[in-house]
Amino acid sequence: MPTLFVTGGAGFIGSAFIRLVLAERPDCRVVNFDALTYAGNPDNLTGLDDARHRFVRGDIASRDEVRAALPADADAVINFAAESHVDRSIASADEFLRTNVLGTQVLLDEARARGVRRFVQVSTDEVMGSLPEDERAFFTEDSPFAPNSPYAASKAAAEHLVRAAHHTFGLDTVTTRCGNNYGPRQFPEKLIPLFIANALNDEPLPVYGDGRNVRDWIYVDDHCRAILLALERGRAGATYNIGARNERRNLEVVESLLGALGKPPTLIRYVKDRPGHDRRYAIDPTKAETELGWRPLETWETGLRKTIRWYADNPEWIARARSGAYREYYARQYGAEGGAQ
Repeated sequence: MPTLFVTGGAGFIGSAFIRLVLAERPDCRVVNFDALTYAGNPDNLTGLDDARHRFVRGDIASRDEVRAALPADADAVINFAAESHVDRSIASADEFLRTNVLGTQVLLDEARARGVRRFVQVSTDEVMGSLPEDERAFFTEDSPFAPNSPYAASKAAAEHLVRAAHHTFGLDTVTTRCGNNYGPRQFPEKLIPLFIANALNDEPLPVYGDGRNVRDWIYVDDHCRAILLALERGRAGATYNIGARNERRNLEVVESLLGALGKPPTLIRYVKDRPGHDRRYAIDPTKAETELGWRPLETWETGLRKTIRWYADNPEWIARARSGAYREYYARQYGAEGGAQ
C-alpha cells in the first residue's frame, strides 16, 4: 500500500487533498503531519478513514520531529505546511521564514535521507509578483520571480531550495503553483469564508482599496486533483501552474456572494489598502492541462454554491474556528502534551 507523508494536512487545502486521496485512491494510506498552528484545525479531519489515515502532531522545522514521523516506507512527501496569510507576514515575517523556508529544507533533507521517491512542493502564484491589468498577460512556469510580500518571498525561497535539491542531489521533485482557493473548511480570515460568515450575520464586508484587485479563483477540490496528478504524472524537476481560468475582481467576488445570499450591497465597506497589495494575478494552466491531463470540474457558479451551502450548513465549524474552541477539542482528544499517533 503506497504511503504518502502529507504535511499541513489539517489545514484547508491539505485536508481537502487527504479527503480526495482516501476517496479516489483506495490503495493509499496517509500520514498527516501538522503543527496545528492557528489555521490547522482538527475539525477538518473528522470522518476520515482511521485505517488509512494517521495524524501526527509536529513541526516541519524540527528535524527530530520530522525524522520520527516520516515512515521508513514513505513513497512521497507532499508539502502543504506553510504560514500563508499575507497580512500576517506584513505584521511579522519570523514564522514565515521559519516554517516556509527552514521547514522546507528540513523536509527535503529528511526525504532524501529516507529515500523518498518523490517530493511535491505546493507553492503559490504570488512568487511571481503582480501582473499589469492588461488581460493578455498571464503567469507561466517561466515567469520571473518577483515576490512583493514577506509571505511570497518565503515561498519563492522554498521553491529555490526544492529546485536545488533536484539539481544538486537528484531528488525527484515537482512544484505546483496555484491561485486563490475557495471551498469548505477554509480558515475564516480568508476573503470568501470571512465574507460569507459576515454576510450571514449581516456584518460589514471589508474590501481593500477600490476593490478592483484581480485574483484567479479555483475550487479547492479542483486544485487538489491537479496536485494528485502532478504527484502521479508530473515530470521530475518540473513546475506546474494550476489555474481555473477564472479571473475575478475582489468587488465582483463580493457582489457574487451577496447576490447568492440575498444580502444588500450596503454591507460592503471599503477600507484602507494594505501595503504592497498586488494588483492582478492570472495563471496560464496550459502545461498542466496538456502534460497532466487536468481540467477543473467546477465552474465559478457551481463552486460558489457548494461553498456557500457548506458554510451555511456548518455554523458551528465557523464559530469554533473563530473562537479557538477546536484547540480545546484537540487537547481533550490527544492530551495536553500534544503527541498524537
